[in-house]
Amino acid sequence: MIKSELVQKIAERNPHLYLRDVENIVNAILDEVTNALARGDRVELRGFGAFSVKRRDARVGRNPRTGQHVSVDEKSVPFFKTGKEMRERLNGGVAD
Repeated sequence: MIKSELVQKIAERNPHLYLRDVENIVNAILDEVTNALARGDRVELRGFGAFSVKRRDARVGRNPRTGQHVSVDEKSVPFFKTGKEMRERLNGGVAD
């Protein structure tokens, strides 16, 4: 599912809202999650999961095409851990 499909599904379930308003809401939520992660905060949505940032140290990697060693800089990567409710739904077969 892509963001436009998510917006469309939410709009269909909430016919009293305009599509552009739903799109603004979805964008606002995603922007806030991104901003929190950029600040180094953890974002927890109970039942869904938690977003956090993990640090990857600098290392020496290898170019798979040439085999040449290359240095890979330190970086931050987003990490998502599913919540209990989502895990149960995915593994337990709980229907909608």
